Amino acid sequence: MPYDAEILVVGCGNILFKDDGFGPAVINALEEHFKDKDKPDNVMFIDAGTGGPHYVFSLPQESWRKIIVVDVVEFNAEPGTLRKFSLEEIPKGSYENMHSWPVNQPLHELSEKIDVVVLGCKPKEISAPYVEMGLTPPVEKAVPKAVKIILNEIGVYQ
Repeated sequence: MPYDAEILVVGCGNILFKDDGFGPAVINALEEHFKDKDKPDNVMFIDAGTGGPHYVFSLPQESWRKIIVVDVVEFNAEPGTLRKFSLEEIPKGSYENMHSWPVNQPLHELSEKIDVVVLGCKPKEISAPYVEMGLTPPVEKAVPKAVKIILNEIGVYQ
């Protein structure tokens, strides 16, 4: 599937491991938001799961102008806290995942050509390797807040 849009919103994470499912939950909430509204034609929402992000980030399209990455991120804050991160805060390295920080060779390379925004949520609990579906309450409460931030980023104002 070609990711051919000017703005990509990419939810990363694994729904099987509690708060690690934050990125996909935000993508689902965005799709629900636009269920009875017109979504901008230049925007694409992608539930990239766990393996998809590397694939998405390493296959850029000429049409891309902005990519918004949504995932849980370990940082010094209360669980459920949202924060936009600059790529300068994320060390360069090969892609692993947002919570352990070395995301980044693909994102740093993309940022030379397009606007890259990382929206992170502080998790309360990542259950891996044990399967526990469902977000913890503070992270669940962050989902609608993340949707509002993303709507602003893509130029849709409520």
